[in-house]
Amino acid sequence: MRLLGNILWLILGGLMLAIGWAVIGLVLCVTVIGIPLGIQAFKMAGLTLTPFGKTVVYGGGVGSVLANIVWFALAGVWMALGYVVAGLLNCVTIVGIPFGIQSFKMAKLALWPFGSQIYAAN
Repeated sequence: MRLLGNILWLILGGLMLAIGWAVIGLVLCVTVIGIPLGIQAFKMAGLTLTPFGKTVVYGGGVGSVLANIVWFALAGVWMALGYVVAGLLNCVTIVGIPFGIQSFKMAKLALWPFGSQIYAAN
């Protein structure tokens, strides 16, 4: 089921979103100051590429919290809002509910990416 979900996700727009995140990550990594933000963009690209069967574990220390506060204020709110809207639109139909759940998972990561790790679910 994970494979089918990921294939449908890629066909229905996930591939374009992942490419967008990767391009943003490359642009952010041009400067030394932007490298930590670029790494988070690559993390979002990886989750956006194949969200089914992956789990996000949140953690980190004080540095991660401070970086997440800056991220939240600059971009996280708007990115998460986009994922929440997409998730709500997906949940309008029964077939779209699994895709909506994945969008909500990405919305949470878009709000608080520093210190989080993405693992393959068992």
